[in-house]
Amino acid sequence: MKRVAVDKIRNIGLMAHIDAGKTTTTERILFYTGVTYKIGEVDDGTAVMDWMEQEQERGITITSAATTCFWNDYRINIIDTPGHVDFTAEVERSLRVLDGAIIVLCGVGGVEPQTEKVWFQSAKYHIPRIAYVNKMDRVGSDFADVVGQLEDKFKVITLPLQLPLGSEDNFCGVIDLVAMKAYRYNGELPGARVETEEIPAELRDEALLHREQLIERLAEMDNEVMELFLEKKEVPEALLKRAVRAATIDLKAVPVLLGSSFRNKGVQNLLDAVVDYLPSPADKADVAGSDPKSGRALSRKLSDSEPLSALVFKIISDPYVGQLVYFRVYSGVIKVGATVLNGRRGQKLRVAKLLKMHANKREEVEAVHSGDIAATVGLKDVATGDTLCDERHPILLDAIQFPEPVVQATIEPRLTSEHQKLDEVLAKLVSEDPTLKSYVDSHTGQAILSGMGELHLEVIQERIKREFKIQTKLGKPRVAYYETVRQAARGEEKYVKQSGGKGQYGHVLLEVRPFDGDGKFKFSSRVKPGIIPKEFLPAIEQGVLEAMDIGVIAGFPITHVEVELLDGSFHEEDSTELAYKIAASMAFKTAFRKGNPIMLEPIMKVEIAVQDDYLGEVMADLNARQGKVTNMDLKNGLHVIDGQVPLSLMFGYAKALRTLTQGRGNYSLEFLKYSEMSEDKMKDVLKTQLGIYTTN
Repeated sequence: MKRVAVDKIRNIGLMAHIDAGKTTTTERILFYTGVTYKIGEVDDGTAVMDWMEQEQERGITITSAATTCFWNDYRINIIDTPGHVDFTAEVERSLRVLDGAIIVLCGVGGVEPQTEKVWFQSAKYHIPRIAYVNKMDRVGSDFADVVGQLEDKFKVITLPLQLPLGSEDNFCGVIDLVAMKAYRYNGELPGARVETEEIPAELRDEALLHREQLIERLAEMDNEVMELFLEKKEVPEALLKRAVRAATIDLKAVPVLLGSSFRNKGVQNLLDAVVDYLPSPADKADVAGSDPKSGRALSRKLSDSEPLSALVFKIISDPYVGQLVYFRVYSGVIKVGATVLNGRRGQKLRVAKLLKMHANKREEVEAVHSGDIAATVGLKDVATGDTLCDERHPILLDAIQFPEPVVQATIEPRLTSEHQKLDEVLAKLVSEDPTLKSYVDSHTGQAILSGMGELHLEVIQERIKREFKIQTKLGKPRVAYYETVRQAARGEEKYVKQSGGKGQYGHVLLEVRPFDGDGKFKFSSRVKPGIIPKEFLPAIEQGVLEAMDIGVIAGFPITHVEVELLDGSFHEEDSTELAYKIAASMAFKTAFRKGNPIMLEPIMKVEIAVQDDYLGEVMADLNARQGKVTNMDLKNGLHVIDGQVPLSLMFGYAKALRTLTQGRGNYSLEFLKYSEMSEDKMKDVLKTQLGIYTTN
C-alpha cells in the first residue's frame, strides 16, 4: 500500500441513527474509490462493511468495521460504526481514535434519538463533523427542515454547502453553493457519472441567496471573508473552502451536504468534502498522556521521529489468526519485528505482523506511521484502551471510558462437557467488548452474562454458536443492579493464621465513602511505610476490588465508592500479600454494611413516536411504568415523547407498544444513568433475588 504524507490522511467515522443509511453510504464510498467493483447492499446482505453473518441477516451494523481507500491521492481510513444503542461502545471506542466524523441523517426522519447520542459522543471527544442528509429521494424529505433540526437540537451554526436539484422522486443532483455549479448524476448505473453544468436559471436566484447567507455566516469567523463581504466583493471559491475548513476544524460550525446514497447521488461530493473540510492528523493537537510510574503529564507530537505512542481501540477474536488488535499511531513508527511496551501492564511485546484492514480482509505492511490506523496479531494480554509505546520512553495515553452493562442473564452450555470451553470463549468475548461482563454467581455457580440490552446478549449468544460451535441456553434477561453507600463508614479487620512455622498476618483499617468522580472506584492511602510497607498496598487494593465484585446487600457488584487506607499493622515474619488481601476484603465489607448501603437501578432514556389517536393510551402506560416525561414535541405529524423510565419496567415494551398502537408506534431506548432505588422497590427486588439466577 502506498504511503502518503500525513496531511493527506483522513481518519473518519460514519455515525447515525439506525437505518439512516450509514452503511449504504460507506458501500458507495468504497465503490467510487475503487476498493470494490460491485456495490453491496444492506438489504441484500451483501454490504462489505457488514461482514458478520448476523449483520447480513439482521440488516444492521453490530461491530465497527475499518477500511482504507484513496480519493484524489488522499488516504481515507473509514470506520463504519453501529447505529443501534446496544452497541454504543463501538461508537465510543471509534471516536477516541478518529479525527473527523460524518453524521448521516435521514432526509425524512431528521435528528433521531441515536443521532443525538452520537452527536454528543463526538462533541465529548471534540471531533469536527460534517452532516450528510441522506435519502433525499424519499417522499417527505426536507433538507431545510433537517438543517433547522440540527440548529435547534444541538445549538450549532450550520453551513449548508448544497441545495437539492429536484425533490423526492425527481431528486437528480445537487447545487454546490461554494463552486456555484450544479452536479447532475447520470449513467447506466444511476449516479455513476457526474455531469457538471450551470445552475438552472429558475434556481439561480435561490442559490445566490443561500450563498450570500453562507458567506455572511463565515464572515463572522474569518476576517478575509468579512472584508470582502463588507465591501460587497466576490468571495473566491478557494477562500470560501479555506474558511469552511477552519470553522469546521475549530468546531465553530458544521458543514451540511445532501444526497441519496442508495441512488448513488451525492457520494462523490461527500468525498470531496471529507478531503476539503475534515482535519488530517496534522491538524490535531499533540496527544496527551502521563508517565506510567510517576503519573507526570506528558505529550507527544505527531511525527515519525517522536517516540512511539499508539492506542489500542478494538480487539477481535478472529477464528483464523487469533486475537486481532486494532490501534491508532499518534507518534513514532511501528515496524514488523519491533519490541513495544504495553504502558498499562509494563509488559514488552514483539510485533510479528502488521495489517491494513479492509472490513474482514487484510493486507500485510512492513510499518505503520504516525497518524495512521492499522491492526496486528499475536499480542497477548492487551486490552481495549491500552497504550503501545517505546520501552525507553513510556507513556500512558488517556483510556476510553465505557458505560456499565444494564442487562444480565444466565448462560450455560447445552452439553455439560462444554462448560470449560464456554468459560474460555466468554473470556475472549469479554476482552473484545468492554461493555460485556461475565462472572460466576457465588450462590448458584451459574455463569452470568451482562450487556447493554437484550439484543446485545442475543448477538453474543449467536456468535458463540456460529464462531465457536457451542450451543447455549440464555436465561430470561434481567436488570443489572449495583450497590453503593450513602455515607462514610470505617471497617477494621485482622487476618491472623498460625499453623506451625510461618503464619499469615494482615491488619487494616479502611474508610469507605461515596464517590462521584470518573470511574466506579478510587483507592488511596495515608498510612506511613513504617506501619504497612508500601509493597503490600497493591494487595490491599486488590482485596477491596475483589470484595466489590459481590455486593453485601444482594450480591450485586459495588460501584462508586472511594476507599482510603487509614491504619493497620505489620508483622515482620508473618505478613503476606494474601493476608492483607483477605483482611482488606473483610474490612471493606464491614465498612460497607455500616455505610447506609443502597441499591442502584438503571434509568433509561426513552423516545416514543405515536399518532394522535393513541397518545392517551401510551402516556397512561408510560405512567404505569413509573416513567417521567421530560419533553413532548410534534414532528412529521407524530407526537414525540421524551422520557425517563426504570429499565426493570421496560422488558417486553416493544410488544406492549405494538398492541397499544395497532403496530403504528415506535420507540428507542438507551441507558441514561444509575439512580438510587426506593426502599420499597429494593425490598421487592430482594424478595425475588434468588429467582434471577434460576431461569433457563
